[in-house]
Amino acid sequence: MWRMRNPPYICALDAAMDVIEGKWKALILWALDERLHRFGELRRSLPGISEKVLAQQLRELEADGIVRRTVFDETPPRVEYELTDQGVNLYAALGPLGEWGVRRMRELDIVPTHGEEPAEA
Repeated sequence: MWRMRNPPYICALDAAMDVIEGKWKALILWALDERLHRFGELRRSLPGISEKVLAQQLRELEADGIVRRTVFDETPPRVEYELTDQGVNLYAALGPLGEWGVRRMRELDIVPTHGEEPAEA
């Protein structure tokens, strides 16, 4: 069952923000939208995040039904993370916000740190 951290919610946007609050969750969704990742790959794709914070954020996203964690019975152990259907839907819902961000970065003449020009909105 999904968890609710901060009820009661004032509105639907409040409920959505409860799931993606914080600096890293939207970026984790961005990375996992491209493909599934192992923990180390995910950490390297998000410069500046600590292992502790990444693990915590992934646990919360998993508890919310947004991320699926698959553990393989191998030596050495292998764990992979991917978006669930709810995670894919949530990332798609963030699309308009990303488009707004593209326009904002252009207005401020900012290039994303991953070195690509902002995509057309």
